Amino acid sequence: MNHPESMRIIDHGAGGAPEVLEPATVPTPKPGPGEVLIRVAFAGVNRPDILQRSGRYPPPPGASPVIGLEVAGEIVAIGAGVTAWRAGDLACALTNGGGYAEYALAPAGQVLPIPAGLSLEQAAALPETFFTVWSNLFERGRLRAGESLLVHGGSSGIGVTAIQMARARGATVYATAGSAEKVAACVALGASAAINYRSADFVTEIARLTEGRGVDVVLDMVGGDYIGRNLRCLAFDGRLVQIAFLQGPKAEVDWLALMLRRLTFTGSTLRPQSAAQKAAIAEALLREIWPLVASGAIVPQIYRVFPFEEAAAAHALMESSRHIGKILLRVAGET
Repeated sequence: MNHPESMRIIDHGAGGAPEVLEPATVPTPKPGPGEVLIRVAFAGVNRPDILQRSGRYPPPPGASPVIGLEVAGEIVAIGAGVTAWRAGDLACALTNGGGYAEYALAPAGQVLPIPAGLSLEQAAALPETFFTVWSNLFERGRLRAGESLLVHGGSSGIGVTAIQMARARGATVYATAGSAEKVAACVALGASAAINYRSADFVTEIARLTEGRGVDVVLDMVGGDYIGRNLRCLAFDGRLVQIAFLQGPKAEVDWLALMLRRLTFTGSTLRPQSAAQKAAIAEALLREIWPLVASGAIVPQIYRVFPFEEAAAAHALMESSRHIGKILLRVAGET
């Protein structure tokens, strides 16, 4: 399938504030062994993109320097050894970078079909948060049906995914959020209760809601003084899963509870994991979660879609935290 020799990307130059993001033209990449080339219809905007733009999250060795970790569109070329995909297939993918572009490469193992009934726009909202939530909540956190979960940042892209995924798989979910509107959104998505952290202490509220038992798992991206507070929210044999540190990775913590209540503190980042690890997550999503998306039990929550050229405005919105759900860039529209 033909594709042009050059393409537009969103370049972040030497890094800085959102205003550094500007369109630029570069050669269109060619898929290597095990890769596919996707003509991008929509690209997702995620917190790691903000960090990379500001110079605090450099891409791993060999990854594209272009920002962007998830796309949806049409496969236009395949590399040697790829048998599961062919040119013309519609798909969404977790990329290793390069998503803010008209064409993006992805390892074939990180490419997933569009769930039945979803548009390319909706599918672009899936990969980054779904890979992250599945691997951390269900693999590292071992969340099971009948257990309970506390999700911080319940209205974020990660949060809306975690609430729905956990609820759909039989867990009781509680969430924190920073406004009455966001609290209501969390409940509408399936949280049994949501706590406005600006007006209530979530440790006290979780104790009340669970009649003093605590929750089995906490999913946190805040860090800082939340670490010690999260430990106090956990039931016996509870698991605290850390996926980011918006308030910083350092805290003074009384770790005695870890021993007394047999707690586990774990976490991971997605981007540095190997292609084999990411492919295994993709296989699990296809088996365990894609049917729930196709049935409507899990619905992508898209807050706003920006034109490709307005990536700076998309980043400014994400940094404001006013959004509920996902922010996307429209690169080429529906194919």
